[in-house]
Parts: sequence; C-alpha cells; structure tokens
Amino acid sequence: MQQSIKDFSMDFFSLKGKAAIVTGGNTNLGMAYCVAYAKAGADIFVPHFTEDVSEVKEAVEAEGRRIEFLRGDLTNAADRKAVVEKCLAVFGRIDILVNNANVGFFAPFEEYPDDYFQRTVEIGLNAVYYLGREVGLVMKKQGGGKIINIGSVLSFTADQGCPGYVVVKHGIIGITRDFANELGKYGVQCNALCPGFFKSDVNTGIPQEIVDRVSAQLPGGKWGEFGELMGTAVFLASRASDYVNGWAIGVDGGFSAVI
Repeated sequence: MQQSIKDFSMDFFSLKGKAAIVTGGNTNLGMAYCVAYAKAGADIFVPHFTEDVSEVKEAVEAEGRRIEFLRGDLTNAADRKAVVEKCLAVFGRIDILVNNANVGFFAPFEEYPDDYFQRTVEIGLNAVYYLGREVGLVMKKQGGGKIINIGSVLSFTADQGCPGYVVVKHGIIGITRDFANELGKYGVQCNALCPGFFKSDVNTGIPQEIVDRVSAQLPGGKWGEFGELMGTAVFLASRASDYVNGWAIGVDGGFSAVI
C-alpha cells in the first residue's frame, strides 16, 4: 500500500491557520465562500465596493474567525496593490484568493452599449488577471497557495443579451489555465469554480419565463442554494485539491450536461 493512502486524513480539508482573500465577499455567493472558509478555520479579507459589510462580519466572527475589509475599486492598480499589502500586514500571508467580484449588464445584442462591455471586462477579467498575478507572486515566495477564479455555467455556453458576461466568463478559463501553468511549479494551484443558477439577489429580477426555461433544463428541477456551493469552494482551497490544477469545476445541478 502506498504511504500516501495511509497518510490521507480528513484534516486535508481543513483551512486552519490560513488567510483567504475573497473579492466581493460581502454579498451573495461571495459571502457564502467567506463563511465556508471561516467554518473550515480560515481568517478572511474582503475587498469590496459597497458600504454594508455587517452581515458577513457577523457570520464570520460567529465562527470564531477574524475578518478584515478594504473598500476600493479593483480596476484601479493602486487599490489592488493596497489589497495585497493590507492582507499581508494584517495576516502575514495570503493562502487563498477567490476572484469573485463581477458585474453583469443585460441588453439586446443590437443595442448593447460599449460601456457595458468595457466595464464588465475591466472588473470581471482584467482585475482578475492583475490581482491574481500579484497574489500569485506572493504565493510563489511563500511556497504555495490556492487561486480560485469564479467562472459560470456561461464559461461553457452562451446566452442572449449578455455578451460582456459571456466573454468574461470564457476568459476566466483561459486565465485559470495560464496561472496553473505558470505557478504550478511553485506549489500554487489555480482552478475555476463555475456556479450554475443559484437563488440570489442578483437573480430576483429575472423574468419568470427565463426561470421556467432554466428550471426545465435542470435534472433536479431546482435552482441551487448557496450552501450547495460551499463544499466545493472549501475543497479547492484546501490541501485535498493539491493535485487539481487548471480545471474548471461546474456546480450547476447538471445544467451544462443536458441538451
């Protein structure tokens, strides 16, 4: 029997003593990642652009973990540098980066404004690359780390009325594979976590006909709950996924597997 079989432990899923940056971690799925990591033992650093951080602060501290915040604009180089510097100043290290912050603008293709496209790319793609590279270099010096880029079911497919979002989420896969290739030799793994359709504030305005169409394509017939994503997020951030690198893992209830 290989020694690695004997050595395997459920402790491989623990994040005790780790520090995690979760961009946009004060709302929706970002908050779920923060709480998941806190439950697994990590301290949390949240760059954000809205004022209210009370809910995620309370949830993380209820798990006995520390959480710190920095409000800024991730499309700004100085703000990205400040995220890295403050996290290192507070926690002394960066073990996990979740590139979660994103925007989505919807309009008919024929009328889709250029600024919708440009803003989506700036936040959802360019900021992911630049922050990921900077954190990746910190992880290289540390001798390891985990970068998790948040993709989407639209990383593999396309939908109408959201060209910026589709382009960005396909681009996330490219960034992920590039980082995996560049940083793997330094003990850094980079993977994409690709959620499907989840019940969230972002989706409350979706027309009922679209909700019905999506639900009909889900083998289980239901949209996801946040808690159904948290286990995969912990796995990708933990030692248990050390040999998973450069992959896009869909958590979509089977949506992308069905014609």
